Amino acid sequence: MKLKDLTKEEIEAMSYDDIAMMILTETNRQMKINELFKEVCKLVGLSDEEFVDKLPAFFDILSTDHRFIMLENGLWDLKTKHSTKVIIDNDDEDDEDIEEDIELDEIEESEEDTEKDIYADVDEDDDLTDDDDDLKDLVIIDEDEEANGI
Repeated sequence: MKLKDLTKEEIEAMSYDDIAMMILTETNRQMKINELFKEVCKLVGLSDEEFVDKLPAFFDILSTDHRFIMLENGLWDLKTKHSTKVIIDNDDEDDEDIEEDIELDEIEESEEDTEKDIYADVDEDDDLTDDDDDLKDLVIIDEDEEANGI
């Protein structure tokens, strides 16, 4: 269905991102966000003041809607019109270069660091080393004894 075939009420019931998608599909071109939202505002019947007020929210909508993509030149388009290229570099030469840059002194320092027990909390005044047993007066009762008030 095309925008020109829709009634004013049908367009007003649509979300801004759905209208923008139809505009980009029908015009088959990339648009700046101001230009695209201006077209949406014309179709919905928003004033210039409402255009200024709602433009940031429209940007948020396009940014989070996975159907749209912002291109490097600031133009917006439908993501389906663009392919993404994923490059996975499994080049082992880079790893070898990094390994060669590490000097022997750095390796020896890191071995010394790992030998230290970084989790040991040595405190001379620690309560855990006291001979006093803080739990000597603790009595354990089960639920039946608790219910009977024992």
